Amino acid sequence: MNAMDTTIESSETLHEDIPTLASSAMIVEVNISMWTARRKDHAATKMVLNAYNAQKGVGGFHKKLLADNENLLAITKHVTSARDAHANMTMPWSNSGLRLLPTAQFFKYQQTMTDKQNEFNRLVDQFIDEYDDAVIDVQVALGNLFSRDDYPTTGDLPSKFKFNINYSDVPTGDFRVALPAEAIAKLTTNRNADHQNNLERAMNDVWTRLYKALTNMSDRLDYGSKEEKKVFRDTLVSNVIDMIELLRVCNVTNSSQMSAMADSLEEAMSGVTPDALREDDYFRAETKAAVDAAIKSLPSLDI
Repeated sequence: MNAMDTTIESSETLHEDIPTLASSAMIVEVNISMWTARRKDHAATKMVLNAYNAQKGVGGFHKKLLADNENLLAITKHVTSARDAHANMTMPWSNSGLRLLPTAQFFKYQQTMTDKQNEFNRLVDQFIDEYDDAVIDVQVALGNLFSRDDYPTTGDLPSKFKFNINYSDVPTGDFRVALPAEAIAKLTTNRNADHQNNLERAMNDVWTRLYKALTNMSDRLDYGSKEEKKVFRDTLVSNVIDMIELLRVCNVTNSSQMSAMADSLEEAMSGVTPDALREDDYFRAETKAAVDAAIKSLPSLDI
């Protein structure tokens, strides 16, 4: 689809939008890091390359220092879940990883991410408590590849796991620096342009998520090549219903188009349940028609 066209105010009026945006959203950054327990074994790499008469640089042998340790796998899985939750409840803001968090979403986001942070800390504590035993247990699995020097001490481990959440205001472009007026004007113009691009990217992300949820529902409600009903999970419905809430809380520009879409979908999805879609062919077709109509009314997007 083509570039987004109708949902964002022009850059000429951006200076009027900034105070509104600054009061309806904030910037949030989540930094999560963990020890991966992987290490390149240079000696083993050299042996493999020699065995296959291969040149240096074409590959490497990396050891999983704790094999498939359940505690470490649990942390890895939880980190993925936390990052997904962070992304799903916010909108992109900059290439540096900053995200835009609507104030209407703040308390729900804070509760969710605080729970994720607490669970991360619990899992890390459990991993560290059982770490020494895990190192002993893995020696047999690694055989001659085992080297105690590859492993940090239990005292060093806590510093390798971090989960930080930082909030900040949306920049307003107010430059209070000792520069000539012409330079400040140029800086302000550039900042406003960057601000506008970030805002368009954030709003486009919401529309894109909605587009994907609706097109997936439309596809699953259609019939297959043999005119058989396609199978779908219950989340087919809940994903679209969740998007209605997202349209409302993420509408930081007070877009009438986004509000109208939320109202329209709320009406279209009223009474829609997975079981009803599976059991009633007419209701299924009627819901698909409503979803297709919503897709056609979406703004043009870059997908």
